[in-house]
Amino acid sequence: MKGMKIVVCVKQIPDPATPGSLDSSTNALKRDGKLILDDSDAYGVEMALQLAASAGGGEVSIVSMAPNGEMSGMRTALAMGAARGVLVSDPALAGSDALTTAKVLAGAVQKLGMPDLVIAATESTDGYTGTVPEQLAEVLGLPSVTFAKKVKVDGAAVKIERQTESGYDEVECPLPALISVTAGVVEPRYPSFKGIMDAKKKEIVTVTASDLGVSPVGWSGAGQRVASVTQAEARQAGQVIEDDGEAHAKIVAFLENLKVI
Repeated sequence: MKGMKIVVCVKQIPDPATPGSLDSSTNALKRDGKLILDDSDAYGVEMALQLAASAGGGEVSIVSMAPNGEMSGMRTALAMGAARGVLVSDPALAGSDALTTAKVLAGAVQKLGMPDLVIAATESTDGYTGTVPEQLAEVLGLPSVTFAKKVKVDGAAVKIERQTESGYDEVECPLPALISVTAGVVEPRYPSFKGIMDAKKKEIVTVTASDLGVSPVGWSGAGQRVASVTQAEARQAGQVIEDDGEAHAKIVAFLENLKVI
């Protein structure tokens, strides 16, 4: 394939190095400060850049959904080498579930024009539902290839090594398609100074959910609420068994009591 058009879904999250806090009225994670590029999405951006280079050129674009017009994480992806982006930012989106998020991202992808390939991380590090990529593929009407630990585009098809508990499966599907990649699929590059400066000039179009025709959204679209949040119980101290010659019997008795054996 000569030249590829690739769109990468990137999530902007609160810095994990900073203790998070919950909104007292909704019990949802506060996202009102600076947001950074999710580490898991840096792998997708790098994978896209490498695939575009291998195809002899093309364009890598990014889409994101974040509050308050926040673009800091997107600028990191642009500094790595992505060309442009679409940000969906709308107060009405607060409380959106995974399916609504997928519908919104699908609208953002379509605004850029349907690509040859959509890339997403397997799951975000602040949500862990692991469902958005597959839902996004369904909304876009694309085949979904998941848990890619190695990716290659061969003509009009994408071939991956799909990570499993016992190794990997070799999977192939026609383009256009959506793939989700695992951490370690590639080694993300660090943005250069030139890349950082160039990123400031690259276009990010901001739209709302209504601009994309997605409704209902937010808590009402999700049809759910977080009723309460309680502190997880502290882990209890374990039982120490000293080897007095009969330790094996005590361990067996302990495991039998737990019905492990």
